[in-house]
Amino acid sequence: MKIIKETKSICPVCGKLLPATVTEEEGAIWIHRTCPEHGETRSLYWSDAAMYYRFDQYDRSGRGVNNPNCDTPGECTQRCGLCAHHKSGTLLANVDVTNRCNLKCEFCFANARACGYIYEPTFEQIISMFKLLRSQEPVPCPAVQLAGGEPTMRDDLADIIRKAKELGFAQIQMASNGVKLAQNPKLAEELRDAGLSTVYLHFDGVTKETNPLLEKTSLPAIENCRKADLGIVLVPTVINGKNDHEVGEIIKFASKNIDVIRGINFQPVAFTGAAKNDDVERERVTVPDLAKRIESQTKGAIKQADFYPVPSMMAVCDLIESYTNQPQIMFCAHPHCGAATYGFVNENDELVPINRFIDVDRFLTEVGSMAEKFKTTGKTGKYLAMASGLNNMRKMVEKEEVDGVKIDMNKMIYDALIKHDYDSIGEFHKNALFIGTMHFMDCFNYDTDRVERCCIHYATPEGRLIPFCTYNSGPVYREQVWKKYSQPMPEKKA
Repeated sequence: MKIIKETKSICPVCGKLLPATVTEEEGAIWIHRTCPEHGETRSLYWSDAAMYYRFDQYDRSGRGVNNPNCDTPGECTQRCGLCAHHKSGTLLANVDVTNRCNLKCEFCFANARACGYIYEPTFEQIISMFKLLRSQEPVPCPAVQLAGGEPTMRDDLADIIRKAKELGFAQIQMASNGVKLAQNPKLAEELRDAGLSTVYLHFDGVTKETNPLLEKTSLPAIENCRKADLGIVLVPTVINGKNDHEVGEIIKFASKNIDVIRGINFQPVAFTGAAKNDDVERERVTVPDLAKRIESQTKGAIKQADFYPVPSMMAVCDLIESYTNQPQIMFCAHPHCGAATYGFVNENDELVPINRFIDVDRFLTEVGSMAEKFKTTGKTGKYLAMASGLNNMRKMVEKEEVDGVKIDMNKMIYDALIKHDYDSIGEFHKNALFIGTMHFMDCFNYDTDRVERCCIHYATPEGRLIPFCTYNSGPVYREQVWKKYSQPMPEKKA
């Protein structure tokens, strides 16, 4: 057994905050802690040590926020809000607009239908949360996702979206099960016209066995979004033994519908909310497990090595910030929170990862080197460093055409970095499919190091911003917030 680090975790039984040790054992990563009352617990953290160490090379903390919401921080997870200990700004904010829902999903973070009360912030409270996010310093929150519950249960949803657009959010997303989008062909168009950017659509598989609502809900919802020119990101909850055998087919489905589906955000199941703890070991899927299944089921078209952690993009953030002398958003999540890659779809609906065109490792290293030079030189020096860096980047472009996909990578890099013309990047996205995964924590794999680096936060009516994995697991602030601002369930008519 090799000790990797000391951190803090929680007891899976009572939730007590405990010292914890992360170790490597037999090629996998584990987290250990001992509760005075419930004894020692050993839980799987990551299933592949080699991938863990590769991702760990990109470990970078952010700068936190200049105006934290909690003035007197306590021990991590005990006084979330954001506090001065937090190392990341808000990259994406979730706002629960209701806990009402028209489904009862087995693995729901919110466990919304079992609450026994209504949580539904007023329009004014929601706008106040938006303003809190846009007032964050040094960089306002750029993206918001309306969540719940099922957001389409609200009658004023379009008004909420319009206000978010007015307040300056560059990305406005909605997490949805698709039921009302399928039932009402005009709803997608109405929400798009209001300013909605993307629907994050619950989509667990391509067969009736894995996705019982496929024909009745998922496919009609996708078709209505297509007609409205409203982009979709598929969100499958991946469970070992239930739908993990279909991740390759989900990617194939998305590739065939690239005109409307912009990406897939696979979410390995977290045993919290409505999820049960009984089958944790049998149903657990970690980020490496998912990457390996994708490689196997795509017959090597997308490889495990094609995936990179979120903070790998910090080099790009540094470059833009040092060149413009303006604070930028930071992709500074913990390296083991998730992974992503991009692929391009050819005429045969086959996916070609970006890694086949450019040496990603060398590119990121060169970008980081340019950023460091920018920090120590004047305007002329920046131009010289940029010219030298672009020349080096040209050598990293290995191919311009692969399997029928042609990408002018050099032009795209030049236009973006020199001309600040992002049209070519827009063209890039038209035929590009984002494939990502975020493995949110539960009481078994809980690590406060990840909490401190979280950049996906929930806004609350009381003016706090709470990290995703303390809102939905650990202290489960969601329950506290929802109950505090709840209303009684309406009485059923006799």
